[in-house]
Formats: sequence, structure tokens, C-alpha cells
Amino acid sequence: MTDVIDKTAIRHAATVIVLRDRLTRPRILMGQRGAGAAFMPNKFVFPGGAVDPADADVPLAEPLPALCAARLTEDADAALAPAIAVAAIRELWEETGQILGVPGVWGGEVPEDWQSFAATGHLPSATALQFVFRAITPPGRPRRFDARFFLVDAGALVSDPDDFAAASDELSHLQWVDLAEVRRFDMPFITEVVLAEIAARAEDPAPPQSVPFFRNDDEESLFLRLHGRVLTD
Repeated sequence: MTDVIDKTAIRHAATVIVLRDRLTRPRILMGQRGAGAAFMPNKFVFPGGAVDPADADVPLAEPLPALCAARLTEDADAALAPAIAVAAIRELWEETGQILGVPGVWGGEVPEDWQSFAATGHLPSATALQFVFRAITPPGRPRRFDARFFLVDAGALVSDPDDFAAASDELSHLQWVDLAEVRRFDMPFITEVVLAEIAARAEDPAPPQSVPFFRNDDEESLFLRLHGRVLTD
């Protein structure tokens, strides 16, 4: 992470919603932000965070699904999609100790933020990421993000879903929360909106027909739908 942050800039960000036991007792992985956090203190959130410049240089062992990538690049720079996927995998690892990857050895020098991940013997894989929501933080907040939300089935994790020993201290009270009970937690408004989308299709593993996009610009707020178009030769 850079030490100097432009508080007026809208930063790209990635958030990961890990869904467990979707057909029997659907639960999602959440944690609580610290009281001293500049953005959403004390709130229960999904793991996630801003895209770092170095994320663009980290290769994926397995790419994003084609439809997912197409929707990510709709109304956005096409070169940004892999970096957002890398950020999602990195933030999930840093904040929860959970691994989305495949066994493998890194070639060359491993970036500092990825050294602990590489030490597990895995390379990052984006094939399990399903793009399900996008939202820009409204004006007037201490931090603003253009956040992409990814849904991941817990079965895609190559780590023990109950082991948070490798997690950083950025999120506390990491736990699997019943979808039926999640409303009792203190969450940001946008988290509640995303959860409603997830609850409505928890039993359906297929990608959504389109991806909701709350675009909060300085001039206006719009609700859009991202469909994506996969290009073929």
C-alpha cells in the first residue's frame, strides 16, 4: 500500500463475498473494521480493499471467466480487469488467510505484498471469481472507491475455511454469518444492498443475467446494468 493517499480521488477496489453451503445453510464470510479506521469504522464488511499499482504486474495462473472479464471492462479500462482480480485475491488472503489459487512456484522476484501467499506454495487463480456488483462511493465520504464485488463459492478455496490464523489484524471477529441472520450486524448500506442480491440467488451458481452498477458521480447518481459482451474471433 502507498503511504500517501489522495483523499479526493476515486480508487479502484475489489471486494470478495465468499459463500458457503449455499444449498443447505448459506453463510458468508465477514469481519469487523476497527474503530480507528478512516473508512467505515466498526462496520461488518466483506474482505476487500483498494487496487495497488503493483497488482497490475502480478500474473494470474488462471484468468477470469470470459463473461466476468467482459462485464468488468464495460464502462472501464479493459486493462484494469486482471489487476482488479489480483487485488481481490490478495485482499482475501491478507484479511482472512484464505487462498484462491493453484499449486505452483513463482518465477522471479515475488512482490512484497505476495511473499506470504507465495510461501503457501500457490499461484493466484481468478477462475472462481464471479463479478456480481459494482458501486462507486457517493461524494462527501472520507474515502471514495469504485468497488467491484465478486462472489466466490467456498468450495473453490484451497485453504481451510475455518482457519483464519494467517489473517492480518485489519478485520476482527472473522466469522461465517448465516444469510438468515446477517441483518442483525451493523453493516454499511451498500453491503446490505449487495447482500439482498446474493440472498436472492444464493442457490443459483450461474452468473447473473446482468451486474448492478450504482454510479455515484459528483453530478448525479445512476443505477445501471452491466451486461458485458464476450468478443469472439
